[in-house]
Amino acid sequence: MDKTGCGIQAVYHLFLLWLSVCPLCSQGSWMWLGITSVGVHEKLGCAHLPLSHKQKELCARKPHLLPSIKEGARLGITECQTQFKHERWNCSTRRDPNVFGFELTSGTKETAFIYAVMAAGLVHAVTRSCSAGNMTECSCDMSLLGSGSPTEGWHWGGCSDDIAFGTSFSRRFINNSVKNISARSEDALLTMNQHNSEAGRQAVAKTMLTDCRCHGVSGSCAVKTCWRTMAAFERVGAYLKERYENSVQVVDRSKHKVRRKDKDHRHTPISKEELIFFNKSPNYCLEDRRLGVTGTRGRRCNRTSAGPDGCNLLCCGRGYNTHVVRHVERCECKFVWCCYVRCRRCETMNDMHTCK
Repeated sequence: MDKTGCGIQAVYHLFLLWLSVCPLCSQGSWMWLGITSVGVHEKLGCAHLPLSHKQKELCARKPHLLPSIKEGARLGITECQTQFKHERWNCSTRRDPNVFGFELTSGTKETAFIYAVMAAGLVHAVTRSCSAGNMTECSCDMSLLGSGSPTEGWHWGGCSDDIAFGTSFSRRFINNSVKNISARSEDALLTMNQHNSEAGRQAVAKTMLTDCRCHGVSGSCAVKTCWRTMAAFERVGAYLKERYENSVQVVDRSKHKVRRKDKDHRHTPISKEELIFFNKSPNYCLEDRRLGVTGTRGRRCNRTSAGPDGCNLLCCGRGYNTHVVRHVERCECKFVWCCYVRCRRCETMNDMHTCK
């Protein structure tokens, strides 16, 4: 057996051992698929993945969707960490199936962003797989074909991304992730998470683009064929980060309803695109193992920046350490006949600042 096979086998046995020691941890999240190695989900199979009962049934009926689910989880986690890499909370993950730990159930702005970006990632991955022809249930969106504006010289054609299927699948799969809910606080959190997941799906639709190709003699562009395509997921992430910055704090009401906490705007409806949260965030400055907060000690900061990555904000006023880092690389490379490349060895000394 090769090293990859041994690694997958080891993960498989460790995972089963972990579930036997901690059965409650099987209430983990499908998001765990985004941090697993290649081949792990195939080895474990639907029955042993950290999914709800309904998700396992859906997985068993349509196992060919599992690679897209895994890719959607990977997209969401990667984008979350990209958007927050310079902030006190940097979207850190754990290796167990709860993935985000405390943040999955804290009811904060960070919880809101996680659910939104993960739902968006699933829509994006499934839709991309549809357009690539990897699924039998979906392909391109044909609803626009044949329409357009002949007077303006363009018509719909090509392969438009079918986000309707991706959105529907994301909604069905994620909403089935919930187990039996009884406590009032958990019921409210469910309402919040489902709202933010839907906001993530809407973000994919809101950021869609129109691409066109010209046709005509000598490239005159007399006629254009246009189609709808999803934006790069980085753009979806930036859109959701803006929604995070303007997220709305809400209070719980009965019958799965929430309203704005701000009394001056209490009667303003909450739109589907807005992110909502119940609880204020911790400051993330100091480590709190009980909450799974890693703190910012040892994080690299920018001494000259006034933004969130600056040493003053990121280090929470504790100050920072300065280290001199030597960097050696090959440079000024030239090809020498015949036949090798000759390079100089260049060395630079740079300051690196880390939080105390």
